[in-house]
Amino acid sequence: MIDIFEIFSTFSYLGPLIVLFLMNLSPILMPPNWLILSSFYALDDSMNLIGLVVIGATASTAGRFVLKQLVSKFKNHSSNTSNLNVIGNYLNKKKYGYVISSFVFAVTPLPDNILFVAYGLIKAKSIGMYVGFWIGKLLAFYVMLTISPAILVPFTRIFEDRLIGILLADCLGIIAIIIFAAINWNILLNEKKLRFIKPRLWRF
Repeated sequence: MIDIFEIFSTFSYLGPLIVLFLMNLSPILMPPNWLILSSFYALDDSMNLIGLVVIGATASTAGRFVLKQLVSKFKNHSSNTSNLNVIGNYLNKKKYGYVISSFVFAVTPLPDNILFVAYGLIKAKSIGMYVGFWIGKLLAFYVMLTISPAILVPFTRIFEDRLIGILLADCLGIIAIIIFAAINWNILLNEKKLRFIKPRLWRF
């Protein structure tokens, strides 16, 4: 894993651009974006922090855009999206619904990969989803890169084998997916009550 970082770091700013774009094409099983970007910054601290943050946010947003488009193409293979359609209908009624939802998912540890899978399944078309996501990633990356010297080294010490850390992040992501799919969004959005249903992940 370290060799991959070292290889792509020789491409300067193009390295994180390529890696983050490819990472964000995947709906699951990817390490946190901030960890990847912080690793590039640690390998070459001569990079301009603001420039790296902008590149990271742009690459992540572009990757999620392609992911959403790909999911939209395969929507017909999903026979049950009624639970997700509730989310789409709710966001369509709110002026800044897509902007706010994308921003919240981008700036917090919430699984934004699943958000864009959901966007694809309901064929969401608002440009606000990308605007909110880009701004959220911009803020999140700036904060994480600013404090990365204090958290990146302890993180890698806890997981001396970086693969273990990535697998742990993947497991947490899968758990988040299951919880997201199990929420009864109709009741949550309309009645403000948290209820769960049996998740049908093979259809999700």
